[in-house]
Amino acid sequence: MEYSIKEAAQMLNIPVSTIRYYDKEGLLPSLERKSSGYRAFSEGDIETLKIVLWLKKAHMPLKEIARFIQLLKEGDASLRQRLELFERRRQAMERQLSEDQAVLDFINYKCNYYRTAVDAGTEKIHRGGEKLKMPPCACDPSGKLL
Repeated sequence: MEYSIKEAAQMLNIPVSTIRYYDKEGLLPSLERKSSGYRAFSEGDIETLKIVLWLKKAHMPLKEIARFIQLLKEGDASLRQRLELFERRRQAMERQLSEDQAVLDFINYKCNYYRTAVDAGTEKIHRGGEKLKMPPCACDPSGKLL
């Protein structure tokens, strides 16, 4: 089956301009053009775009995605390099998840703080007696999130 750029964009719920940009950046190496110059998307091209979109959601820079696409073209000879690329991305995502969890813990603390203050009708409830315990700060001395 063959798809137009508009059909591909609708299937993937992304703008046509995004697909054009990815093509310009070399992320669709097997994409063919008709004699009219229009792009003709195969099932394989759609699958490649899905991979690119997943990698973008994983916060992988386009430069790394382009490297991955190049490695794919090299076949089995690049298996180890592709594994290393994904292991690095997993580590980066695990760090980000840890940071996000620390921020969520703080937001939950503040929600609880203000919920109890609203229920009591005053913030003074937190000044005496039993206080809500703020989660440990996930910051280094410079104030940057770890």
